[in-house]
This record gives sequence, C-alpha cells and structure tokens, in this order.
Amino acid sequence: MSDKPTEKPTIKGLPVAGYVDQSSFNVDLVNVSKELEEELLQRLDTMAGEPEIDKRWLAIARTGFEQAFMAMNRAVFKPQRLKGKL
Repeated sequence: MSDKPTEKPTIKGLPVAGYVDQSSFNVDLVNVSKELEEELLQRLDTMAGEPEIDKRWLAIARTGFEQAFMAMNRAVFKPQRLKGKL
C-alpha cells in the first residue's frame, strides 16, 4: 500500500479564454447543478402553458434561476480574468 495520495483526474478546460482545467469532482458538481436547473426550467415551461399564470413574474423567476445557477457553477469552476488584454 502506498502513502501517496490518490490524484483526482482532471478534465481539460473549455477552449475559451479564462477557463482552466477542472477535477472530475468539480465537473460532477456542476453536472448535478445543471440537471437541477433543467428540472426547474422545465417546470417553468409547464407553468407558462397555463393561462392564469402571470408571465411577467414567470420570466423574473426564470432569470433568477438562471443567474443563481450560473453563480453556483462559476463558484465551482472559478473562471479566471484575462490578464493584459486591454
């Protein structure tokens, strides 16, 4: 048995400036988050088909959910600022 800690596999970052390589743990966290987000957005889609639902508030709810999940995912992936690009 080795005393060397097991290394977590890393996933190559997106080919987009500022995104860095991620551990498989981080990717799994964000994938769970994306599934939950999709479940909520589908619920809003279903509600949108009901005539008595206030579409304005439904749109506000959608925007809030999208912003919240984006913030959660950025908290995990921590995209970097671009240095010296101005």
